[in-house]
Amino acid sequence: MGQKVRPTGFRTGIMVDWLSRWYASKQDFAELLVEDQRIRKFIKKKYGRSGISKIRIERTREKVTVFIHSARVGMIIGKKGQEVDKLTKELEDLAHRHIEVKTMEVNRPEVDPQLVAEDIAEQLEKRASFRRTMKRSMDQTMEGGARGVRIQLSGRLGGSEMARTESSMDGSIPLSTLRAKIEYGFTEAKTAQGHVGIKVWINNGDYLDSEEGGDAANAQASKVPKKSAGKGKR
Repeated sequence: MGQKVRPTGFRTGIMVDWLSRWYASKQDFAELLVEDQRIRKFIKKKYGRSGISKIRIERTREKVTVFIHSARVGMIIGKKGQEVDKLTKELEDLAHRHIEVKTMEVNRPEVDPQLVAEDIAEQLEKRASFRRTMKRSMDQTMEGGARGVRIQLSGRLGGSEMARTESSMDGSIPLSTLRAKIEYGFTEAKTAQGHVGIKVWINNGDYLDSEEGGDAANAQASKVPKKSAGKGKR
């Protein structure tokens, strides 16, 4: 039996920051957690396949700030910011709090696993060949500068009667190396034959090499000295 761990959950608090950043008492925690989930679900449903990579939520006593990371920011902002104002109003009605929406652009969508997964789903829904789609996505990701990519599709692939799993991999995906910047994306393609699950793992290098990692600097400061330094003491 395989012990499979979601890479983002495995690295959260070590190399990756939390997607919800706030503190609450024991009485309010559950309610705010469910509210976060409702906000994310509402935004995902409203903008569907508008290239939303992730949604971060920060709370203070006065307001809730929602950061939407998207490849197509223009769709969320709308003409003269009308769409984002409308979204803010709808979220305030949903949560009954003061909400501020901030959009952040994803500059390289070809190396973002969630966006790659959604692109594959879009192609499968248009009845494209799943093997050709997987191959094209992997080639684009590797050309975009990723060190490794793995794609797994599960369901009635190619309209077959029996559901099966197809997986393909290129480059290196060291899932157990915590400092490796492995990102994960999942979505479902709603095809005529049934839902097809799409999982994407992308290795974008090392957290310690990039400055973006949440606690990467702290981890680097207390890292174990290299073995070569200890050899001379013998």
